[in-house]
Amino acid sequence: MNALVPFAAIVASSLFILALMWMSHPSTARRGVRAGEVGMLVAIVGALVQHEVVDYNLILIAMVAGAAAGIPMALLMPMTAIPQRTAISHAFGALAVGLIGAAEYYKHAHAEYAGSFILWALMFEMLLGFLTCTASVIAFAKLQELMGSRPVSFVGQRVLNGGVALATVVIGAMLAIDPTQTWLFPAFVALALLFGILLVIPIGGADMPTVIALLNSYAGLAASAMGFALGNKLLIVAGALDGASGFILAVIMCKAMNRSFANVMFGGFGAVVAGAAGGKDDRVVRSASAEEAALQLENASSVVIIPGYGMAVAQAQHKVSELYQALTKKGVDVKFAIHPVAGRMPGHMNVLLAEANVPYEQLVELDDINPELPQADVALIIGANDTINPSARDDPQSAIAGMPIIEADRAKSVFVIKRSMNAGFAGIDNPIYYNSNTQMLFGDAKDMVGTIAKELAGGGSGLH
Repeated sequence: MNALVPFAAIVASSLFILALMWMSHPSTARRGVRAGEVGMLVAIVGALVQHEVVDYNLILIAMVAGAAAGIPMALLMPMTAIPQRTAISHAFGALAVGLIGAAEYYKHAHAEYAGSFILWALMFEMLLGFLTCTASVIAFAKLQELMGSRPVSFVGQRVLNGGVALATVVIGAMLAIDPTQTWLFPAFVALALLFGILLVIPIGGADMPTVIALLNSYAGLAASAMGFALGNKLLIVAGALDGASGFILAVIMCKAMNRSFANVMFGGFGAVVAGAAGGKDDRVVRSASAEEAALQLENASSVVIIPGYGMAVAQAQHKVSELYQALTKKGVDVKFAIHPVAGRMPGHMNVLLAEANVPYEQLVELDDINPELPQADVALIIGANDTINPSARDDPQSAIAGMPIIEADRAKSVFVIKRSMNAGFAGIDNPIYYNSNTQMLFGDAKDMVGTIAKELAGGGSGLH
C-alpha cells in the first residue's frame, strides 16, 4: 500500500497544476475546480495510507469535526461573504501549518538536530504560518466589518513592527541553532502571532484584495516549507503552486492600483478622509427615480454597467442580469465594466455575474472599456465607489492618486445606485456624485435595479 504514496503525489500534483491552468479562463473554470477537488482527494488518500499512520481514531475525529464546520460554511455562506470566508480559511490553514510545525519542533528539540535544515525549515514555516493566521483573522474582521476598515496607525508603529519582526527572526534563528532552548519557543510563537496583527491593522480597506492574495501566498509558502521539513514532496509542490499564484495575483492587484508592495503593506491606504463633511455641503446632488432611469436607459444606444461591492451586499446580481436581458431585448448595446479590485477580493464581480448567468463576453476590463466610455450614452454604477472615483486621476493629493479607475464620469450620462452619500470602503469622498451629468438613485441596489428592469420589461415609455 505504501508504494501508492509516490504515485498519489504525482497524480495530485498534476491535477493541481491542471486546476490552476483551467481556472484561468471561465470556459474551463468548472473543470479546474473539479480537478482541484479530485487532486485534494487523491492527496488525502495518499497521506492516509502511509506507514507512519498507525491509528485512525483521532484522524477520523478531526475529519468529522472539519467537515461539520466546512460543509455549512460552503453551503450557507452567501456569495457576498466569499472574501471573508477566504480570509478565515487562510487563517485555519495557516494555524494548521503552525501547529504541525510546533509538534515537529518538540520532536526535534534535541542537540543532534542543532543547525539542521529541518529546524531552519520549521522556523520559517512557523513564522509564516502563525503570522498568516492572525493577519488573516484581522483581514476577516475588517471585511466582516467587525472592526473598522480604515488603517490603524500610531506613533512609532513602524519601529515597533520592525522590532517585533527582528525579535521573531532572531529567536527563530536561536532555536534553529540550539533547539534545546525550548523556553524560547513560546516567545517565538507569540511574537509571530503579534507580528501578523501588526502587519495588517495599518492596511486600509481598499487594499484588502491585495492583502488576501498576499496572505494566500504566505500560507502556500508556509505549507511548502513544511513539506521540506517533513520530506513530503506533495506539500512542497502544492505549497509552491499556492505561494507563487498568490504572489503573482498580488502583483497584478498592485499593478491594477498603480501601487507597490511597500505602499500596500506600509502606506496606510485610505487613511485620509477627504470631504466627508469638510465644507463641501453646498455642492448640488441631483437625484432621479427608477422610472426616469428606465426611460433614459431604454432610449440609449449603448449602456455600460459598472458593478461594485454594493451590488454584492444587496445580492443584486440576478436583478442586474434581468436588467441586462431587458435592455438587450430592446436593442441596447450593454457591456459590463470590471475593475480588477472591485469588491473585496480579486474576481469578486466576475464570480457574482457568472452566478447570475451574465455572458462572460460582455464583461470588459478597465483598459478596454475606458476608451469607449465617452461614446456611451449611459454609465450605470451599481454600488461602486473607489473604483470610479475621478480623484485618483485628477487630484494629486488624493489618497488614491494614480490608481487606475473606470472613467464613468466621461459617459454622456451617469446614474449611481447608492444607499447614501457616504464614502466608499477607502473612506474617500467621490466628486462624481456632484457632476452635472450624474443623477443619484438612492436606495437598495437589488430593489432599485429590479424596479428599473420591471419598468423596461413592462414596456416603459416605448420610445426606443
